[in-house]
Amino acid sequence: MLALDVMLTSFATIKPGAPLLDAVRLLLETGQRGLPVLDGSGALIGVISEGDFLHRRELGVHWPEGFWLEWLLSREEGRLVRERTRALSVDAVMSRKPVCVDECATVDEIVVEMDKHQISQVMVLRDTRVVGIVGRVQLITALERILTRSEGS
Repeated sequence: MLALDVMLTSFATIKPGAPLLDAVRLLLETGQRGLPVLDGSGALIGVISEGDFLHRRELGVHWPEGFWLEWLLSREEGRLVRERTRALSVDAVMSRKPVCVDECATVDEIVVEMDKHQISQVMVLRDTRVVGIVGRVQLITALERILTRSEGS
């Protein structure tokens, strides 16, 4: 089974300069786990997902001063991480290195990428364009179809 057999082909996207509130509302309205962030030409430049909204000062979640990540990444990068928790635009919060697979990737390859990066979805590309999303829901839906067919046999 390939990505093109299981991928979600109708999905919302967002522009990098969009307000963070727009991304939050789109996630809630669509039920998507994340939104591909596309530039003016339609190229994928990032992904903003549920995890990008967890450490928000509005929720009362703060990175403590001297946060351990600063020791791993350096104080400058730690400062940038904290700034992301305060940012109000998509481009300041999004992940800039989205995990992608080709539309001909096997489900096995997709699951390997999801496990390796500890993520719940991957973007599916045809050449350089996003043509789909495969997440846990799509994989579970595919499993349900297979189990239903085998039950009927």
